[in-house]
Order: sequence, then C-alpha cells, then structure tokens
Amino acid sequence: MNDTPPTHTRTREFLAGVRDTIPLLLGAFPFGLIYGALTVTSGLSVAAAMGMSLFVFAGSAQFIATGLVAAGAPVSVIILTTFIVNLRHLLYSATLLPHLRDLPQRWRIPLAFWLTDEAFAVSVHRYAKTDDSPFKHWYQLGSSLIMYLDWQLWCYLGVVLGDRIPDASNWGLDVAMPITFIGMVIPFVKGIPMVVCVLAAGAASLMTLGMPYKLGIIVSAFVGIIAGMVTEKTRRAKRRASI
Repeated sequence: MNDTPPTHTRTREFLAGVRDTIPLLLGAFPFGLIYGALTVTSGLSVAAAMGMSLFVFAGSAQFIATGLVAAGAPVSVIILTTFIVNLRHLLYSATLLPHLRDLPQRWRIPLAFWLTDEAFAVSVHRYAKTDDSPFKHWYQLGSSLIMYLDWQLWCYLGVVLGDRIPDASNWGLDVAMPITFIGMVIPFVKGIPMVVCVLAAGAASLMTLGMPYKLGIIVSAFVGIIAGMVTEKTRRAKRRASI
C-alpha cells in the first residue's frame, strides 16, 4: 500500500493559484479604489456601480464605461467601446484553449468570465509546466477568485468612500497598474523573438495612443505578435541554412 500523499491535489493547486496571484493584487487596489470613487462623481448609483463591477469585472472597460455614462454617450457606443477594449481576452482565451478544451462547460464558462490579465499571466505559466497534475484548472480558479474578490473589495470601498477622496484620479496611484503589467510580462521575455515582440508592441502602443476606442491595444498586440513570429521564422531559416 502506498501511503505517500499525492503531489497534486485540488486544494494544493487552488491555494497555489491564490498564493501566486497575491503580489499582483497590489496593482488592482488603486484602480478599484479610483473606479469606485469616479462612479460617485459620474452619477452612477451604488447598485449600478457595484453591479457593473460584479457582472462586467473588467477594470479598463469599467473605467471607460463610467466616463461614457458621465458624458451621456449612447448605450450602443458604450457597448461597442468596451467590446473593443476587451478584445485582448480573445488572445488570452486562444492561448489557454489547448489546456481547457477537455473541461466541461461548467468549468470553462466561469473560468472565461473570471479571466483577467493577472489570472492569465500566472495561469499560463502553470499550464506550461510539464508535470502531470490533472488539477491545473483549480490553480486558475484560485487565481481568478482571489482577483475577483480583491477587485470587488476595492471597488466597494471606492464607492463608499468616494465623496471623501477628492480628485482620486489625480493622485498618481494608477502608475501601479503599468508597473504590475511590466512585472507580468518580464517572465515571458525569454529569447530574441520575445524581446522583439515586446519592443515592437511597446513602440506600436505609443504610436497608436491616440486611436479611438482604445483600438491601439489590439493593433499593438498584433504588431508584437507579427514581429515576434517574423523574427522566429527568420532565425529558423538562418539555422537551417547554416547546417
């Protein structure tokens, strides 16, 4: 009889996902707080602000939607703009699909809803590891849930304390988010193609900063992908030619 406890369990994977996501929670705190504070000044009710946070759960989309609501934009414009901003999640989902395709819908649907930049960044690393754990989706669940709860907490505090936080958007706290994203990207930068991909995407994001509806995000993503693929293809061709 083998008394050795299993290396991979649902609980261990879940807790590991929570643990590995905790450092990234710092980046969400100022954004959630500022979002909550802005909803107060934008005229949204507490129920509407928290409803958007609970059911949309997309920081950048919530910020943009709040601004558009305050500006009196039509509902169709708000939906189209937030749709475009969140198109990057299509790339995330396509990347994770090979690891999730065998899961039943009761898993895939909630994991898709809770998919964030942070949860993707830590989960894709876990899926890439070559161990034979059958519970890696529990890792993603742990990462997703801790992000969701953290976001709701800070949004709620921002809504409740909004009128006591003057000019929250001008405090400079939003610098935490790009720093968090840089921290998420660095572990992926291994090899020249990835360096080219990151530099090309960064340059494109600066050049497309003025594009409407945040389209620059999608354009920059594709520029980075194409630059990385071309670089990798060129390197492989050179290696074959040198043999």
